[in-house]
Amino acid sequence: MRSSPMVFAVLALAGCKASQPPEKPAPQPSVATVVASAAAPSVTATANSSSVTGSSIAEKTPLYEFDYAYPAAAAATPALKAWLDADLAKRKADLIGQAKEAQDDAKKNGFDYHAYAHSTEWKVVTDLPGWLSLSAERWDYTGGAHGNSWAEGLLWDKAAGAPRKALDLFTSKQALSAAIRAPFCTALDKQRVEKRGEPVDPNSGDEFDKCIDPVDSILLLGSSDKQHFTRIGVLVNPYEAGPYVEGFYEVTLPVTPQVLKAVKPEYRALFALGR
Repeated sequence: MRSSPMVFAVLALAGCKASQPPEKPAPQPSVATVVASAAAPSVTATANSSSVTGSSIAEKTPLYEFDYAYPAAAAATPALKAWLDADLAKRKADLIGQAKEAQDDAKKNGFDYHAYAHSTEWKVVTDLPGWLSLSAERWDYTGGAHGNSWAEGLLWDKAAGAPRKALDLFTSKQALSAAIRAPFCTALDKQRVEKRGEPVDPNSGDEFDKCIDPVDSILLLGSSDKQHFTRIGVLVNPYEAGPYVEGFYEVTLPVTPQVLKAVKPEYRALFALGR
């Protein structure tokens, strides 16, 4: 695979021997900061704190490290807070279970054990009267030279008190893909050139030179007027559009007439043309 001198901070590449534990991912801008109409609420980085100002937990033991945070807008919505707290509990339980197994295995085989780790940070993409759009950056370390990073999106329907996927608001994946794929591919290749320092040839035969279908990646709905969805963020996880060292790719696209045609009629009033 093509190498690159640029390393995305969130990936926290160890660049070290497999016997060394990885560094935790450094903070970086996310799609939330790109497509949000305002800065996300800050989260107090105190361990095991929870209130309407947001929630943050940070635990470090010889067995594991666990960090999980979500913003005030999420904490202020009881059903969403319950959903996130359940996700937190499951992630922590899974981490501890896996870590115990790995630690026991290390003792039996006489090699060093390095603490397993998980980190999740939710951020506000946009907060509309009836909808809250969130993005999450997650990171796991379960041994090896480096951890694994990935992103997720969550669209909360305030009236229904339930999570949705951005695609739920569109007639089909195919319709939305047809509306945004061309500008997405142009923006993606521009970022590839910036990361790699060389032109991209889509006919090279290299999988990482081809365009990908944006609707197969993480879709986030954003707003510039705080009343409608006017932007679509596409967050591409590592390995999907480039090698690991290139990290995430983030593309933000305006809502266009073509996008509006792909919106389900019952959700059309939620959208407005972007700039």
